[in-house]
Amino acid sequence: MTFAPTVSDEVRALVPGFTHVAVEAHDLVNGPSSEESSALLDEAARRLAARLDGRAPHEDPHMTAWRAAYTAFGSKPSRTRNSAEALAKRALSDAALPRINLLVDVYNAVSVARLIPVGGEDADRIQGTMRLVRATGDEDFVTVAGGEETVEHPDPGEVVWRDDLGVTCRRWNWRQGPRTRLTEDTTSGFFLLESLEPMAVAEVEEAAAELAALLERFSPGAKVTVHPAA
Repeated sequence: MTFAPTVSDEVRALVPGFTHVAVEAHDLVNGPSSEESSALLDEAARRLAARLDGRAPHEDPHMTAWRAAYTAFGSKPSRTRNSAEALAKRALSDAALPRINLLVDVYNAVSVARLIPVGGEDADRIQGTMRLVRATGDEDFVTVAGGEETVEHPDPGEVVWRDDLGVTCRRWNWRQGPRTRLTEDTTSGFFLLESLEPMAVAEVEEAAAELAALLERFSPGAKVTVHPAA
């Protein structure tokens, strides 16, 4: 299976200037967070602080663009932050960045250091084609609340990632569902790096190259492909 995510015309019209780069990786070896992946996250937090130079994450032009995009589809960006801003805010606080597992640590580090939303999906858990669409409100989003599995539905018009079974990530890149998350059993992963103008396409491509190199470092022998920006 080759990862070829699609973006609907409705989303393109709502937020012109959206770009994504997909990184496909097979023969991965995941596991618990390690000293090496923890050090990578600490270094990402230092890179972020240098990049912002005293500014808050939402003051960065790329994060400002994401806030405008969230507002465009009816979400409140100060309450439901895009994934990069949420991680950046935590990285600059007294709370350490979460340590999840090796693969998640790696893509979170790239997201924080570069201020780019990055998501990772278990390729074996995706059904059909991943697509970015505006929701009708009838789609299922399977999540966990209070320790129990529950089904939610996105708001009509909300921008969501979905596959043939239902929504995999709500509010664009705000909350991923557990069905397609990267776990310690994951051996094939799809990673999406998402950007908006004014970030240059070359910058998100550089971030994708950095992610690919890290995946190869943490999973020697993995087959990693960076797809062209779309």
